[in-house]
Amino acid sequence: MTIKPFKFAAFALTAMAFAATAFARETKNFDSDWRFLPADAPRAEQIQFDDSVWRQLDVPHDWSIEGPFAETNKTGGAGAFLPSGVGWYRKHFTLPKDSSGRCVRVEFDGVMQNSDVWINGFHLGHRPSGYTSFSYELTGHLNFGGDNLLAVRADTSQQPASRWYSGAGIYRHVRLVVTDPVYFEQNGIFTSTPQVSAAQATVRVEISITNESAAACHAGLQISLAGPDGRTVCGATNDTSIDARTGRNIVLEFTVPKPRRWNLDDPKFYRVSGKIVSGGKTLDETTGEFGIRDAHFEADTGFWLNGKNFKLYGVCLHHDGGAFGAAVPPGVWEHRLAELKKLGVNAIRTAHNPPAPEFLDLCDRMGFLVMDEFFDCWTVGKNPSDYHLFFSEWSRVDARDAVRRDRNHPSVILYSVGNEIHDTPQLEKAKKILSGLVDVCHENDPTRPVTQALFRPNVSGDYTNGLADLLDVVGTNYRDNELLAAQRAKPSRKIIGTEQRHDRETWLNLRDHPSHAGQFLWTGVDYLGESRRWPLVGHASGLLDRTGAVKPMAFERQSWWSAAPMLRLARRVAHDDVMPTDPGYGGPELHTQVQFADWSPRNVTPHDENVEAYSNCEEVELFLNGQSLGVKKINANAAQRVWPVPFASGTLKAVARNGGKVAATDELRSAGKPARIRLNADGDALASGWDHVAFITATVVDENNVPVPSANDLITFTISGPGTIAAVDSADNASHEPFRANERRAFQGRCVAILKATAPTGKIKLTAAAPGRAPATLDLLATAAP
Repeated sequence: MTIKPFKFAAFALTAMAFAATAFARETKNFDSDWRFLPADAPRAEQIQFDDSVWRQLDVPHDWSIEGPFAETNKTGGAGAFLPSGVGWYRKHFTLPKDSSGRCVRVEFDGVMQNSDVWINGFHLGHRPSGYTSFSYELTGHLNFGGDNLLAVRADTSQQPASRWYSGAGIYRHVRLVVTDPVYFEQNGIFTSTPQVSAAQATVRVEISITNESAAACHAGLQISLAGPDGRTVCGATNDTSIDARTGRNIVLEFTVPKPRRWNLDDPKFYRVSGKIVSGGKTLDETTGEFGIRDAHFEADTGFWLNGKNFKLYGVCLHHDGGAFGAAVPPGVWEHRLAELKKLGVNAIRTAHNPPAPEFLDLCDRMGFLVMDEFFDCWTVGKNPSDYHLFFSEWSRVDARDAVRRDRNHPSVILYSVGNEIHDTPQLEKAKKILSGLVDVCHENDPTRPVTQALFRPNVSGDYTNGLADLLDVVGTNYRDNELLAAQRAKPSRKIIGTEQRHDRETWLNLRDHPSHAGQFLWTGVDYLGESRRWPLVGHASGLLDRTGAVKPMAFERQSWWSAAPMLRLARRVAHDDVMPTDPGYGGPELHTQVQFADWSPRNVTPHDENVEAYSNCEEVELFLNGQSLGVKKINANAAQRVWPVPFASGTLKAVARNGGKVAATDELRSAGKPARIRLNADGDALASGWDHVAFITATVVDENNVPVPSANDLITFTISGPGTIAAVDSADNASHEPFRANERRAFQGRCVAILKATAPTGKIKLTAAAPGRAPATLDLLATAAP
């Protein structure tokens, strides 16, 4: 093996060769023009099957979210009372005759679930998990120059199969990849940074190459690294031989001087490019992004990133996007993550499954840290038809594929191999499973630690029987006092709270213990499913509601987590619709009382209101209609500042000060009668394409533009120009209105329309109207996708 470093001038020559052979690897977007049937269809995998009456659509597609909601649906409250069953997808395509000597692979980012895939009637394989990305080799079963049929059967009919809404169908992206028989394996380039400092970084690149031809291949491997500015910083050539029908693994190391380190405030990327050249011909080429950063945990001080020690302020997120179900455009997550970041959130736990790849792309670019979780159960199920039926056969394969897919994301700092696993009372069995899963993670990515969200570990003895110590970082749900005690008993343990309540005691357990690395609240956003009873179809534990709006309870968390001066007011009222207060559902503080960010109570007769100020400032003064109600200092125990206020219609205003200077203000005004609709957009432009959306909030306001929280008008949206209403929604978890519609009833005075642009130019006009209210219009500019 010969490894030769080269500098920029040499790379400039190879870059021209790269451009001249731009189609060494062809990656085709395979999302468009599928035929779909929401029923079983015998022999639908056969190319001659007649699908002319099937619905034509593009994927990603979640057919379950289209409804209707029904108490009789087999998914039950866990699945949001939405439908399940068998769905078939068929796609016809052609490939040129001159591709017949090439390798062809189809890649699915996720199919929900129990999927079977056929090419031209040949069964390629079965995959039970709906969350794992997978691929199949099509070579040897294709008609080059003629018609080909790709058929997919997805089966969610056996229910209940999940504890939350999971969706149905091909709900993530699909690609067709065409390469030479000598090629880079899928997810076959792994870039890590074993040594990082401000002065220099060591970048380790592991490359896996496959030769599927019948002859050995002597090739030159070219690897280069480019910085955030796009300029090449280093590279190497490698002469290698690959035997027929086999593979080769190669490891290269590079030194990058003065690296631009990836961090939460400046998430910059480097790019690795690889090319296989033989006989003057480019056989394959690939590129990918990575971040140069040092992330690790220490027992006594918790988490460190690039020499900086700080707490992980995390939230758990399920994979649904509210009105979009499981087929979530990245723009929905971008909208939500931006609001979470304002609240001080810096970490995400993917609960309880591998997310879509584009979700991790967003976390990379927006500066979030991720606990990448794989399983909600092992061999002991939580539902009759969940993953426990397939765990023994598939878990190591699914874990391996998830790690190899996600290991180049700088945002990913931790793998979790289980959530509240019920196998743990069977100690030897659980140890064998856990050690095997940890080994799979370490074998495919030795750079990241592994955790597990332990379930009642003091009951099953996990801290004392050796199971917890199989983990690199010990994670526990809710029982922070027990976790801290376990760390005191064995100070070498690194610890993290994998799932937490929203209450103040939980926050203090993190704030006041340096060894506690971080916490992940249940949850960051309200989600579909996990309902305890009809008519509720969602779970309301989020800092944000389903539409991405910030809930008043989130401002308390912001006062603890945000560094910027902030102040928000809310009134706390009793709430008789109490949900269970078992760990995981917020505790009594969350569910026996509710905060409202308004000064418009339903009761306008004389009474006292409990007004709370959430602020990280030194002092807050409260005023009612201009009269001071007193100043309150910040509480060392992080308690909110509370005033009993005799209600009087008008204006409630708070002023926060640091060092005697005004740092923040907030104001609540009493609403009058509903008068008109107000529209607000999250931007003034909307890029075209599936990825991008615009959230338009319709709020019922009085004549003084004050929101009317009691309004529940049915708001109708109409659109003109190059745009479409992709979905409508509100924060009402008891609503059974369809998401694919042009009208929605306001809940607490507001609802949303979510738009997509249908062309890269032009003006989109949205109008919102309701009986007896003055309508509103709003313009957006359609633009080309970036």
